[in-house]
Amino acid sequence: MRYKILCSILSGLLAVSLLGQTASYVEKHRPRFHFSQPANWMNDPNGMVYDKGIYHLFYQYYPDSTVWGPMHWGHASSADLIHWKNLPVALYPDSLGYIFSGSAVVDKKNSSGFQQGSIQPLVAVFTYHNIAGEKKGRNDFQYQGLAYSIDHGKTWQKYAGNPIIANPGIKDFRDPKLIWHEGSGKWIITLAAGNKVQFYASADLKKWQLCGTFGEKEGSHDGVWECPDLFPLKTADGKETKWVLLVSVGTGAPNGGSGTQYFTGEFDGQKFVSDAAKTVKWIDYGTDNYAGITWSNSPDNRRIFLGWMSNWQYAQQVPTKNWRSAMTIPRELGLLKSPAGYHLIANPVKETLGLRLEKEAVNFLSRKEHPISLNELLLNFSLENPESEDFGIELFNSINEKLRIGYNRKKNSYYIDRTHAGNTGFSKEFAALHEAPRLSNHKTIQLHLFIDKSSVELFADGGKTVMTDLFFPTDDFNAVRAYSKSGTAPLINGSLYELKSIWK
Repeated sequence: MRYKILCSILSGLLAVSLLGQTASYVEKHRPRFHFSQPANWMNDPNGMVYDKGIYHLFYQYYPDSTVWGPMHWGHASSADLIHWKNLPVALYPDSLGYIFSGSAVVDKKNSSGFQQGSIQPLVAVFTYHNIAGEKKGRNDFQYQGLAYSIDHGKTWQKYAGNPIIANPGIKDFRDPKLIWHEGSGKWIITLAAGNKVQFYASADLKKWQLCGTFGEKEGSHDGVWECPDLFPLKTADGKETKWVLLVSVGTGAPNGGSGTQYFTGEFDGQKFVSDAAKTVKWIDYGTDNYAGITWSNSPDNRRIFLGWMSNWQYAQQVPTKNWRSAMTIPRELGLLKSPAGYHLIANPVKETLGLRLEKEAVNFLSRKEHPISLNELLLNFSLENPESEDFGIELFNSINEKLRIGYNRKKNSYYIDRTHAGNTGFSKEFAALHEAPRLSNHKTIQLHLFIDKSSVELFADGGKTVMTDLFFPTDDFNAVRAYSKSGTAPLINGSLYELKSIWK
């Protein structure tokens, strides 16, 4: 007995020690200015809501392992979208099932009746996943639940009347995104239902009625539809407002595996009509931005997006020890109109400017190597030189591992090549060159890059083309240089900013 007690004490001390190490955010490959949980497994962002000066981020979380397991809602908060405070787990599995993805809102009019005193309730909807029902081969093992908070998100109580939406017999029936629709004066849930989305309406957030469907024959169906998001967005000139529908697909993205497509169109509170249903558009062409949704109730009508920075092809095998996964940089979405239709653009939120330390003007014409660790790069290349058919920049280290980010003139496409970027043996899908179409016709190539310890995010031509990719070098990339496969790399000008870590 004494031996067992001693082992238990030692195990507890070891757990505390490991938690201290993982919470320091200094492990190999650990991102320094992206959000990641202190330890163990994380995937989809959930319940993102702004309340009383604070951005809340919930996320799919398994606190007992670095691989997927019984899902909880982890919780973090931020006043500026950049610096995050880790908080206690918000929602735990119960007798109805695991806690899968969902969303949250501020119930400003107290539609739910949950308000006590002067504090407006936060209301979250989420998917219950009944693992016993799944193992029995049933099709109705996913259904929707509700929880609420009356202390600004610090603690949560599940609704006694759960589930609020029963499963009609659809195997994949999940990921409710909740919005207030002013036109109809009702709450709307957009829900992934197999190969389509369904819309449900409610006046009180408790009783829901199916009111419409979309997508059975529209968009990409190479994978099951997941994690929808529906919101209005004004065009850049302010003359029009269109509805945007995001839908993630687990497989079949442009460069393999997981990705997120989007539609633009009209929504009347019941029916969504796409203005280009046969055209498949992607919010990010890299392989490592999935299940992203936007914050509810953001100030100044900002539409701010965050994605899970990984891919189901290899998410559970990546070479990190005590933690797995991170989130993308928060991105502000915009909408452009052109003769080709409506196009969603994404750029880093303005708050990232606060990460900048020293600025250095860069001139890669001499192919001089520049130190690089945590950096933001803004580069302009000219397309006037016809000799430069394939050019870009290369991150590298002392053992000749390299990551290339470039532009191919013949294909008129951007690419990220991580074929020789370090450890790729954990997945046969990982080592590859990923491509994305260039959607601008300007004579200048504009590259805006955020480089963290194990990720690069490319925002090209003002956010018209976006790519996110992970990489795992044996040693950190410590230098950057320009390259060109023919002629001289046609760099016009550039700036490099050293960035500070968001973790102490």
